[in-house]
Amino acid sequence: METVKTQDVTFNDLNWKIEYDADRCTMCGSCVAVCTFGAIEVVAERRSKTVSKGHQPDPTQQHQAVPVIKQKNGAANACVGCGICEKICPNRAIHPVRNTDSRGTLVSRSGSPIKRGGRTNLNADRTLDKIVVGRISQMTDPSLDSERHTFDILAPFGRVLPATELPFQSDGSELSLTGKTPPVNWIYPVIFSDMSIGALSTRAWEAVSLATAYLNEKHHIPVRMSSGEGGMPVKLMESEYLKYTILQIASGHFGWNRIIKAMPRMKVDPAGILIKIGQGAKPGDGGLLPAAKVAEHVQAIRGVPKADLMSPPNHQGLYSIEESVQKMFLSMNAAFKFRVPVAIKCAASATSVSVYNNLLRDPYKICGGFFIDGIQGGTGAANEVSLDHTGHHVVSKMRDCYLAAVKQGRQGQIPLWAGGGLGMTGNAAADAFKMICLGANGVFIGKLLIQLCGCVGNEHGRCNSCSTGKCPTGICTQDPRLVKRLDVDKAAQNIVEYTLALDSELRKLMAPIGNSSLPVGRSDALVTTDNAVANKLGIQYVC
Repeated sequence: METVKTQDVTFNDLNWKIEYDADRCTMCGSCVAVCTFGAIEVVAERRSKTVSKGHQPDPTQQHQAVPVIKQKNGAANACVGCGICEKICPNRAIHPVRNTDSRGTLVSRSGSPIKRGGRTNLNADRTLDKIVVGRISQMTDPSLDSERHTFDILAPFGRVLPATELPFQSDGSELSLTGKTPPVNWIYPVIFSDMSIGALSTRAWEAVSLATAYLNEKHHIPVRMSSGEGGMPVKLMESEYLKYTILQIASGHFGWNRIIKAMPRMKVDPAGILIKIGQGAKPGDGGLLPAAKVAEHVQAIRGVPKADLMSPPNHQGLYSIEESVQKMFLSMNAAFKFRVPVAIKCAASATSVSVYNNLLRDPYKICGGFFIDGIQGGTGAANEVSLDHTGHHVVSKMRDCYLAAVKQGRQGQIPLWAGGGLGMTGNAAADAFKMICLGANGVFIGKLLIQLCGCVGNEHGRCNSCSTGKCPTGICTQDPRLVKRLDVDKAAQNIVEYTLALDSELRKLMAPIGNSSLPVGRSDALVTTDNAVANKLGIQYVC
């Protein structure tokens, strides 16, 4: 027997322990087969039993080797609590249990900084949960019937010119256009956020794409999805469904060679271009797609070998906001001839207002949107120290940007889109409505879509192994054996049904305050029981 030292890491030190009932187990081996982390194994245990078979007491000791399921020791094969073993077991003989005596300071499996997929644990206190809709039209401004009234639920994606700057000329009888106007697409105020092929499995990405197309084609809800960094399949770029996709270019520029080559064969223009300067979770920390997830199709799309793909924390060719505006100008001029709106995405930070003010002074009038991403956004391959301690909550920064534009009389000219933790408590409609009342034109959601696909991770450390390539649900992996676990049709159906419910709930929130269109900036409709929130956001304090 190997000597055990007191410093050795055993399963008693890990975050999750496996509870196993040998009497219920039939040793079918299903649980061991499906565990992608190798946390359990079949071993033989030596059992001793004293028996007496004669008429008179004649005790004898018998020894036998009994096969059992055992949890492995050490951090290298730590259970993540995904519960797939419990789902597959026909006899309910095994399930993971959170270990209250866990040693939380354990190093990661590789000895590098600890990585965690999913949202942060330290920043779960949400401002949006302290805000409610408080202004209800009852006697004056009668409220609307959410079931029978017609609502205009659309948001601009593209630069909106004020009336004084529109290139129109009148001869007294009719208006004539004397110049070009920036492209503007009116879309649904909820965008399916950027999650790349590579980060997601092909089936998960297909499910989001199917849901987007179905919502547009069958329900006429103009939802758009963002591609994320890393390019797209050529067949999709050459199809008519490209018009529902926002192409993203990020600091790694992965996949853009293939996009440029596909442009002559594009039947339609994309919904827009999104230049990602930074993201809310782990801003300033470059992205990473581990080699385990760089499958053959990812290599083909991105034009890279099978290796760790690291995105720099910022664009290497950009040194100022003015340069980013120029880059957008060049992108539109050279690529899509000013037919496609271009926006930028930045992390919420203390400098967000400065960035937005610079964009408002854009002399080309072509910045099509400002996407602000908060610290509570999900990310799959970030160090825990970055997730927990780097970034800014999105609510106050978005509000600051909106009020800065109001002071200049330029609100609405560059649409504000906010994301990062929206829908964390399950109701994205309420979060979106509150953000719109605070000044956002729309919101973008990502992690919620993954949960609708079947993700079992949560904010309390369950699973959250997106970066390992061993996702037990087949969502964040490129392993063909695991990818098959995801039901594309069911995942797409869940996303569609949730979006339809979200649309209905948005109407039910718009009706009581008497708005038939999006109540952008209507902060008078909101109240809060937190005095600090009231003072910061400029909304009514109630108790």
